[in-house]
Formats: sequence, structure tokens, C-alpha cells
Amino acid sequence: MAKKGKRKASPGDVATNRQASYRYDLLDKVEAGIVLRGTEVKALREGGAQLKDAYATITDGEVWLHNLHIPPYKPASRDNHPPERPRKLLLHRREIERLIGRIHERGLTLVPTRIYFSNGRAKVELATARGKDRFDKRQTIKEREMKRDLERAMSERY
Repeated sequence: MAKKGKRKASPGDVATNRQASYRYDLLDKVEAGIVLRGTEVKALREGGAQLKDAYATITDGEVWLHNLHIPPYKPASRDNHPPERPRKLLLHRREIERLIGRIHERGLTLVPTRIYFSNGRAKVELATARGKDRFDKRQTIKEREMKRDLERAMSERY
């Protein structure tokens, strides 16, 4: 039997939030830059960042990313960064204003869906999301199982 390992992110991605599409209905996506320290960039390039419980907030006209875990960079033992510090996100003013308008709608939140490097700069993909009800989650599981059964039947046929 094949050994089940950790599932890899898509090529070019440092980390993906696979739980986001299960927990939320993702509506609109925006790319934002991240303000990082040197050891954080090196640790991101090594991999191991976790987005599962991360979320973004808008305070005083600035977007902040909370609960993103970037592990410490081992060679920089003394000058390392705190793993879960709040990180500022870089967006244009009109994008922030548009996000503020969307967030004030009932039940919307900002969820990071993936982290990647674009032209040597770390980027975060933020999605405005609405939380799913328990029924919606069951429906998602049911659709996924039906799709899996269909693909299994098709592969057995050929």
C-alpha cells in the first residue's frame, strides 16, 4: 500500500488554505503583498507556512493578516521572528475601500487562500468569504463523494 504523505501545494505556491473552501463560500479574490522580515522570507522559501486558522482584518485603513504561522528559520537562531505575529498587507487605497464596503455586508470576512512568490515578492491571495452552514458543508461532502465515485467507476471501466 502506498504511503500517504503530506499533500503538496500546487506548483509555485508556498502554502494553500484547503480548509477555506470547505468552511466558507469564497466570493471575490484579491492579490496583496506582505510586509515580512528577512528571516520570514527565508522560512517561507523553505516551506512549512500554515494558513488554516488565518484571517485578515482592516483597522485604521490598513489590512492586517493574523494567525499566519511562519516557522522560525533555523540558521538564524538569535535573530528570528515571532511565528504568529500580525503582518501588514499591501493593497491600493481603492482596493481597501472596496474591501471595507464588501466586509460591511452581513457575514463577510477576509480569508487568505494561498501564499506564493511572484517576481521574487511574497504575495497573499485574499478572498471575501461567507461562512457556510452545517447543511452546506454536508452538501459539499456529498458532492465530493459523488464525484469520487463517478471517477472510480470511469477508471474501472477502462
